[in-house]
Amino acid sequence: MTILKSQTHKRNRRKYSTVTPLSPIPSYRLKLVFFILFLGLLGLMGRTAWLQLVQAPLLEARARSFQTEKNNPLGSRRSVVDRYGKLIALDEKRFKLWAHPRYFNFPGDSSSKIREPIEVALKLSKILSISTKKLTLLLSEKPSGIRVAEDISPEIADQIKKLKISGLDLEPYPQRVYPQGDLFANVIGFLNHDRVPQAGLEQSINKRLIRNEKAHNLRRGADGTPLPSELEPGVLDGDDSELKLTLDMRLQMVALKELTLQVNKWDAAKGVAIVMDSTNGQILALASTPSYNPNKYWEYSPALFKEWSVQDLFEPGSVFKPINLALALEEGAISPDGSVYDSGVVNVGGWPLKNWNHKANGLMTYDKVLQVSSNVGMVNIMKNLSPATYWEWLHKLGLNQTPKTDLPGAIGGQLKNKELFIRQPIHQAVASFGQGFSITPLKLVQLHALIANGGKVVTPHITKDFLNERNLSEKIPSEEVQLFRPEVTKTVLEWMESVVESGSGKGVRTENYRIGGKTGTADKSQDGQAYSSKICSFVAILPVENPRYVVVVAVDEPKKEFAYGSTVAVPVAQKIIESLLVIEKIPPSQIGKTFLSAQS
Repeated sequence: MTILKSQTHKRNRRKYSTVTPLSPIPSYRLKLVFFILFLGLLGLMGRTAWLQLVQAPLLEARARSFQTEKNNPLGSRRSVVDRYGKLIALDEKRFKLWAHPRYFNFPGDSSSKIREPIEVALKLSKILSISTKKLTLLLSEKPSGIRVAEDISPEIADQIKKLKISGLDLEPYPQRVYPQGDLFANVIGFLNHDRVPQAGLEQSINKRLIRNEKAHNLRRGADGTPLPSELEPGVLDGDDSELKLTLDMRLQMVALKELTLQVNKWDAAKGVAIVMDSTNGQILALASTPSYNPNKYWEYSPALFKEWSVQDLFEPGSVFKPINLALALEEGAISPDGSVYDSGVVNVGGWPLKNWNHKANGLMTYDKVLQVSSNVGMVNIMKNLSPATYWEWLHKLGLNQTPKTDLPGAIGGQLKNKELFIRQPIHQAVASFGQGFSITPLKLVQLHALIANGGKVVTPHITKDFLNERNLSEKIPSEEVQLFRPEVTKTVLEWMESVVESGSGKGVRTENYRIGGKTGTADKSQDGQAYSSKICSFVAILPVENPRYVVVVAVDEPKKEFAYGSTVAVPVAQKIIESLLVIEKIPPSQIGKTFLSAQS
């Protein structure tokens, strides 16, 4: 056994110890290898030259397309807020979902695999809250360009993105939202489905509400970092300016609530309530009813889309009497301590004019004229003015002119032409108690602001601050025209205070506060013909010792009995005034402080 192993080992040693003799490599083989390597190097150099010199622009453009993010503006609009920053209107980002079934592909699928509509519908149905059957039918309509859903919130859009399904595209767009519903609809208006402004400020200052956005291309590095090259200066600056209104949401809520309750109670056609700061023309509340929800504008009649406080005319009636007294005082036609006789009826050009209650009031002081709202007394007072002078004053007050305001759709009033007014005495007579001409509720507020601020014309407006492209605040200028002397307006305001203390305005009496006011129950003509209905109104100015705020309430066509300014409009004004005293932190009047001191 041992011998056999030894012999086998020897044979193996002899086998592997055999040496192959070396021979020189043929030169043609070296030349062939060198030639092949040379051709390869030449090809690489040629390819490099081709890429660098010929295809460089094309490749660079292709690379830029992958590196560049194209951003087009969505056409968003500036937000609108009240005087304290409460949102009234804003743009929220929404998405439309488009489907292209011929490209349906799930993550991990081969590029050639096309998923069936039902497979995609199963994944989308839970997210969109749409039945699988309905989605499947929708996705089977055509191979591409199917609008699956819109008004998709960013949260839902994120869930769809996480599915990473090829063939689904999310298109972002801005949607106008009005968080306060009908509260400011009469002022702000709305955008329709195509984002075209249809009413209110959205329409009247449309261009100023569009944000200053620019289309731009943003290059990114491999890690997604934005690169500053090729960007215009300021292109990434955001336009975060917003429109701030003078309106106070708290006061607006009170005004609209109380006005709606009263309009419903008296089965009236409509109503309006306005609160204005007479020192600068800022409107703190402008509520009208009936209103509408701008978020669902399609559910309402287009007749509701206009703001009647600036677009509808009415004959003011007795609430205009304080204005007439002011211009009579200004002209020296009456004196503060004078009096007038009321016989209960006065004939003017063959027309018998009577008081509202058909009673005579005898000899009266001018404050008493306002307290009992004497028509006959006012006719006799205004007789002291020549018809020409009287008309000139009505024209100077701007009754037939469109008021300067930023409120959309404002119109001017109607006044008889001068020749007719002078030739027929009846026009002067009925104008003395606020009939025979027409104005808007907004104009009535502006006129009574003259009494409150010492005789200056102010511009009623609801735009407080608006940051423009240069970040400058645009202010609404005041007309600063002095029409009445301060002593004249002070006297008239004291007469108006007697209406609240002893007359038809008792409903707004507030302990420790001095308030002036005047009620009105004006006949209303129908299509310029016979007087067939009426409008009930009330004007308040407060506080009397330092007048600043004007409150106007008007309710149109109340249908129940005993509808007067004192019963219909005064209760609304009383609630508004209560809130105004608290919101604006108006201190008690001096008379109230004296009363409190005496009690203690």
